[in-house]
Amino acid sequence: MQISDLPYADPGRPDARSGPAFLRWLGRGQLGGQARSLAWGLVHFGGVAGLPYAVGLGVDAVVRRDGARLLQVGGLLLLLGVAISVGDAMLHRTAVTNWITAAARVQQLLARKTAELGSALTRRVAAGEVVAVSTGDVEKIGWFVEAVSRFLAAALTVVAICVGLLFYAPAIGVVVAVGVPVLALSVLPLLPRATRRADLQREKAGKATELASDTVAGLRVLRGIGGEELFLGRYREASQEVRRAAVRSARMWALIAAVQVLLPGALLITVIWYGSVLVLDDRLAVGELVAAFSAVSTMLYPLRHFQEIAMAYSFSRPSAARAARVLSLTRTDSDSETATTAGSGAVVSPPAPGGDLYDAETGVLAPAGRFTAVVCGDSDLAGRLAERLGGHPMDAAAGVRSALLGGVALDELPLDAARELVLVQDKDPVLLSGTLRQLFDVPASGCVTAGEALAAARCDDVLDALLQSAPEGVDDPMDARITERGRSLSGGQRQRLALARSLVTDPEVLVLDEPTSAVDSHTEARIAEGIAALRAGRTTVVLASSPLLLDRADRVVLVHEGRALPAGTHRELLRAEPRYRAVVTRETDEEQRRAGIGLAAPAGELTEIEESA
Repeated sequence: MQISDLPYADPGRPDARSGPAFLRWLGRGQLGGQARSLAWGLVHFGGVAGLPYAVGLGVDAVVRRDGARLLQVGGLLLLLGVAISVGDAMLHRTAVTNWITAAARVQQLLARKTAELGSALTRRVAAGEVVAVSTGDVEKIGWFVEAVSRFLAAALTVVAICVGLLFYAPAIGVVVAVGVPVLALSVLPLLPRATRRADLQREKAGKATELASDTVAGLRVLRGIGGEELFLGRYREASQEVRRAAVRSARMWALIAAVQVLLPGALLITVIWYGSVLVLDDRLAVGELVAAFSAVSTMLYPLRHFQEIAMAYSFSRPSAARAARVLSLTRTDSDSETATTAGSGAVVSPPAPGGDLYDAETGVLAPAGRFTAVVCGDSDLAGRLAERLGGHPMDAAAGVRSALLGGVALDELPLDAARELVLVQDKDPVLLSGTLRQLFDVPASGCVTAGEALAAARCDDVLDALLQSAPEGVDDPMDARITERGRSLSGGQRQRLALARSLVTDPEVLVLDEPTSAVDSHTEARIAEGIAALRAGRTTVVLASSPLLLDRADRVVLVHEGRALPAGTHRELLRAEPRYRAVVTRETDEEQRRAGIGLAAPAGELTEIEESA
């Protein structure tokens, strides 16, 4: 896999059981790239390892005054220099390729999981953690993947140097062969503590990132209540905790680096001292001593990669664990069982068109082809109901299943099939930056044009506003640009554009959660007419308590204390159901008490209530 081939056509199905399992899965997916990097690493480190022997041969040639041999040594040094240069350049190229491709694979997996879970993702994982995983953690995982091949090449080179010294100068080679493993393993007792400190730093950094994300998201509200200084103080304290944790972690890694310098230095002094004794006793030639000294000096370079791999694994392990935790999330707890069933060939078939939508948890029924309004009186309950109607139950861990469409559970269907059948627009829709034309470039049936959807959502003033703010030369509002998250528009304008985007998709079932909460009453009445007209003959469910929307619905269902009461029209329920009237008209406690004991409101008062509703 080359960088130019990115993105992956299919990033694969990750092993997300744990952080190490995820890292192993990434490694198996890059065996070809790792092999190329290892080969070039052996060329580079092999050239470095060959330098001491070439120097030793050169010293021997000078001592013996052998010009021909000295010329051969010069050619060997030139060859080793070319191997070191070319090997280093290609090792860097292939290793960085491994890094980037691994990071790209993880980012694609995270993007796919985000698209699969939608808004359910941030309910299961903190937004700050998702940001940390998709940015800093991705880089750390890529670093470990990139460092593996360099470490393997360095380890093989160290082994080759030790074995070569055993044959070239056995007397001094034994000392080096015994000392090198001690050097390589000397930092192992320090790694657990360093890893714990690194984990603590990551944890505190993730919390600081989460706090920053929440603060930015609620900046407008904070300014309105004068809470900027309060949250700034909290973030300042969180950042100081991150700094202190980073300093403690850096101290431990500095100690490890010091050990990696001191012990090789001690080995080098030992080799010089012992080799000098052997030379004085005529048990070792001068060239062999120079070769041994050069070999130990050269060995310090590949030994540094032992520290790097330890650091890379220490930093990437918690990052991989966080990524695996996000990637292991499923739409429901039954997804794994569904996948197993699908793998055996028994795939759940989508329901036939025209089926009713039914939520077993509350008993809400939305007949096919009808405009059904649901009144909950509790925004949290309405949000959970909307998620179940869309096939994404929030409380799946408690055994709650999604709604049934035509008798088939939506969470048992493949994600693409479920989304083609049911579209849910939550009460806080997001508008992506780009032109209005790009905003409406979504999967759709083709039966509803963008113009019809915009007209139904009463977006005339929105189009005018976009056209007025567009650059000179733009005369079509569809080519006007929308800023990030539609920040240049008012809340009502964003809400209407999001509604128009949902209408243009024309799904079999459309679920709208408070689609007009940010618009004025006059516009709301016109939007209610537009939805009813455009969605005629199509199943539409609106979760709202606005009388203007409820009056346009074919049937209205009140969910009281988690269960649906008998359905009726808005006016029927307003007359016959005091609990419904209490939610829709915001009755006072006294009015609810009178309704509860069966005291009917005066006729004039009831007429007044109906007219206001």
